[in-house]
Amino acid sequence: MKIAKPHTWTGVENIRDSGESTLPGCDRERWRNERHDLTIRWSRIAWSRAVYPPANQDRDEGVPVIDKSGVDPNAVTDPTGNTLSGIGILTPSCESAGDCDKILQAAIEGTRISAADALALALHADENALFVTANRIREKFHADSVVTYVVDRNINYSNICTSVCSFCAFYRKPGDPDGYLLSLDEIHQKVDETIELGGSGTLMQGGLHPDLPLSWYTEMLQSIKERHPDFYLHCFSPTEIHALKSITGLELEEILGQLKAAGLDSIPGGGGEILVDAIRKRRRSSCSTDEWLAVSATAHRLGIPTTATMMIGLGEDVWMRAEHLERIRDVQDQTGGFISFIPWTFQPDNTALGKKITDRVPPREYSRWLAVSRIFLDNIENLQVSWLTVGLEEGRLGLQRGANDLGSVMIEENVISVAGANHTATETMLRETIEQAGFTPGLRNAGYQRLPDRPVPISTGEELA
Repeated sequence: MKIAKPHTWTGVENIRDSGESTLPGCDRERWRNERHDLTIRWSRIAWSRAVYPPANQDRDEGVPVIDKSGVDPNAVTDPTGNTLSGIGILTPSCESAGDCDKILQAAIEGTRISAADALALALHADENALFVTANRIREKFHADSVVTYVVDRNINYSNICTSVCSFCAFYRKPGDPDGYLLSLDEIHQKVDETIELGGSGTLMQGGLHPDLPLSWYTEMLQSIKERHPDFYLHCFSPTEIHALKSITGLELEEILGQLKAAGLDSIPGGGGEILVDAIRKRRRSSCSTDEWLAVSATAHRLGIPTTATMMIGLGEDVWMRAEHLERIRDVQDQTGGFISFIPWTFQPDNTALGKKITDRVPPREYSRWLAVSRIFLDNIENLQVSWLTVGLEEGRLGLQRGANDLGSVMIEENVISVAGANHTATETMLRETIEQAGFTPGLRNAGYQRLPDRPVPISTGEELA
């Protein structure tokens, strides 16, 4: 995707210092050429862990441990003298706000920043300059000052799951008396209620159920579309679709092709977490980085758009977040199929991981990574702020820090709420939040297709109680 011509801007320094000085011309050729390749990820030493706590206190056996000095005691050295720890630690490209100003200026001028630059911005950029830059880049994609939202319902068809992700409070193992599987009639009832409440579609996900054949999914999709042809079906995360490979013995192309033919409109980005296998193994994620990305890329090639997510606060090293962004951007360069990126925060309540990590990601830290995501992901049009995990006030601020979408009213939500995300909102509250941030509310569906504005019929699923 080509970025629109940037706005005229006199530089970052006048934002931070409120003076008349302009930033000296940066070396554009340097920024064009300084695309940090894979070798930069194998650093001589790990950068200081003083800013964020290390993630090595709960590593599984076989995963390299970095000691307090920042050096992997088991590392080997490659012929160039770089230390190879086995997990590819990325280092920031600079360590001063002044140097970060140059990165921000280059980004405004249309230069693509590297993952190392993204890490530097997250750690060292002046906060006001970072947020203003993210907002400027949002304006390139969305010059009309409209912030979108959606009214839909999360239908979780089953909580039975063969995976035991340590960060999940929703799953129940097969045979657990608290496990459930919705009947087709129950799903239809939820769809009918959603339409009555003014919803345009559903985000449907469930656990990795070991006994459901592909036909269960396709017949369910077909039956919904037969009853409600315009009801938008944003269903089944890449982890669920990857699990269908082992259940059916089919290739991804066949599975996705059948789901699309049955009525699947798009795929949510659940299960992305952090796309670095070192942390995914420690957190018992349902599939590997490459497997998750393969589902997304295959869907894109078949004309099925998807969203992408990032869950921060899992005890990951902060460089892993920059690596995650790079993996997403690389796939988007190839396919163009990600329609949105949604960073959100780990919710620890009632999870196994919550016994080790009890603190939530601070709002300011979330805001910095939201802004960095907007600056780095120059090929993804939409950035959503997760009001569900950070609250409406932080959601409002996020709209001034790069995000152009406030997400869903969520008539029903069962996964994050049981882990402690207790924020709720009505449609009126979302619209007021958007207006308070200085934008115009715009209704959309889950595929980021704009819908005509209409009188707010009702606001939440409270009427269902």
